[in-house]
Amino acid sequence: MENLNSRLRAYFTLRRHLGGAYLDLLRFFLNHRRFLRSRHAERQGKSPREMMTGQGHQHWLTLLGLGPLQPRRA
Repeated sequence: MENLNSRLRAYFTLRRHLGGAYLDLLRFFLNHRRFLRSRHAERQGKSPREMMTGQGHQHWLTLLGLGPLQPRRA
């Protein structure tokens, strides 16, 4: 449990009040964000949802309806 608390503490310090909507968004983000690195090669580049279902998905911002990501302009 302490491992989970230490991982989530960074997200909780950003806000004074944690409502249900914020926790739902945090859960969605953590389940759909892809792992950048892992000790296990099969996890790299995959999100927890992709590992559980075996199916790929779009970027998490696109899934929220914010449209496709735009490249940065110099």
